[in-house]
Amino acid sequence: MAATEVLSRGRAAFDREAWSEAYELLMAADRRSPLAPEDLDRLATAAYLLGEETASAEIRTRAHTSFLARGDTARAARSAFWLAFASLDRPNQQAVASGWLGRVRRLLDDCPAECAERGFWLCASGFQKIGEGDIAYAESAFTEAARIGAACGDADLTALARHAEGRVLLRHHQTARGLAMFDEVMVAITCGEVGPMVAGVVYCSVIGACHEVFDLRRAQEWTTMLASWCAAHPDMMPFSGSCLVRRSELLQFHGAWAESLDEATRACERTAHASGQHDAGAAWYQLGEMHRLRGAVEDAEAAYRRAAMAGRTPEPGLALLRLAQGQTTAAAMGIQRALAEMRSPRRRIDVLRAAVEIQLQAGDIASAAAAADQLAALTSELTAPFLLAAAAGARGAIALAGGDVDGALTALRTGSALWQDVDAPYELARTRAQIGAAYLRLGDEEGARMEFEAAQEVFERIGAAPDATQMAERLAHWSRQPPSGLTGRELDVLRLVATGRTNRDIARELAIAEKTVARHISNIFLKLDLSSRSAATAYAYEHKLL
Repeated sequence: MAATEVLSRGRAAFDREAWSEAYELLMAADRRSPLAPEDLDRLATAAYLLGEETASAEIRTRAHTSFLARGDTARAARSAFWLAFASLDRPNQQAVASGWLGRVRRLLDDCPAECAERGFWLCASGFQKIGEGDIAYAESAFTEAARIGAACGDADLTALARHAEGRVLLRHHQTARGLAMFDEVMVAITCGEVGPMVAGVVYCSVIGACHEVFDLRRAQEWTTMLASWCAAHPDMMPFSGSCLVRRSELLQFHGAWAESLDEATRACERTAHASGQHDAGAAWYQLGEMHRLRGAVEDAEAAYRRAAMAGRTPEPGLALLRLAQGQTTAAAMGIQRALAEMRSPRRRIDVLRAAVEIQLQAGDIASAAAAADQLAALTSELTAPFLLAAAAGARGAIALAGGDVDGALTALRTGSALWQDVDAPYELARTRAQIGAAYLRLGDEEGARMEFEAAQEVFERIGAAPDATQMAERLAHWSRQPPSGLTGRELDVLRLVATGRTNRDIARELAIAEKTVARHISNIFLKLDLSSRSAATAYAYEHKLL
């Protein structure tokens, strides 16, 4: 194939956003004859989107030099901006980032005042100043960059600047305004108005920000919307290790644990050769969490140790693992140490939740109550449903341990409604298990059993093996072989059918879908060789099942 044809096909693949094909063809063309700076810029972008960050930096440096040699100052400045931007979030490359930003600033002297490159430099400078604590400068830089982006009609610059404005608003506790700005930017991305490099950067930043303010519902909505965008680019890797960790956490929260485990594993692989250790520590910690929740104790411990080696405190996960192993004293010591050391508000909330559970298990109700009080105080700063549900659950657990069953049920039902509202099946199941324990205190065995069975069904479905085993042990109190191999849930449905309940009534009473009720009834008819509800009723009375 002629060199010109290879280059032409590489450009066409780039325009189609077929990044792997574009990378291979443009690399082949470059080996035959050094590429022009525009094509080097394409090649560097394709490499970045494939996760080849080192190669991308080398190629973009060549593009920058070639643009300078040609006298194209604006394009040289933009190449330098991307080189600076790629180094900004790497702790050991801050001097490199500063050097490239200085180069951009010098080149801008020869560019028009309203050029988009000036706006990109303002964005990068703003991000740098945030790292230095100068929020006021960053805010003005982002505002000016957004104005330039709008004036120049540059969608990439506008999206980058406005999303940065949103992050500053969150720092000023103007959460509603900041999230609304994110929504506007994300609409532009999902409509295809923004290029893939900026889209990947902004998406990772937005879900990270939503995570920080506990707006997991919004993060999930945008993750779902962007699924088709990601599917259209299966060879693209625009997401950083920290972004993959956030995605794993979202999947975990919404009960998709197999997928969450996959994303955590990808995050560990993605950060294996990263220049910084922060992302690697977060990735290994999240992998440890998924292994712990699924009951893979040895794998969890190994992952926590890898997280610690990368500089990430393995708490509260390791303390909760020790609690599950019956090492209550070690768990209590670990969580106390984490409470004393943890300063990050987001991570401190996780530590406080774990502290309530561990200290109650250790019999230290006073310390558990103190942790619950701290958790409740944080809800006055961030009124997110996640926080409100967590605080309600902590109050319920403390009340139950102190013998206030009515108070416990009030708090736990509040938490249950909130967890259901935000689609958090694991948290909801844990809360229902606590409600079942409260019912037992009141002597309501039927109510307790129904709550335990509902919790066990969720635990088994999502793969929470330790919790499912614990529920099975509690349900052993009522264990007896149902007639003709009926499951416990089928037996519940049969009893309700025998009392004349409709499928809708049964679904409401058991908190399951009508379709699920219909499936259970079909299974009952098949197992008992029955043909009607009246026959099922007669069977229930005959076998004294009511």
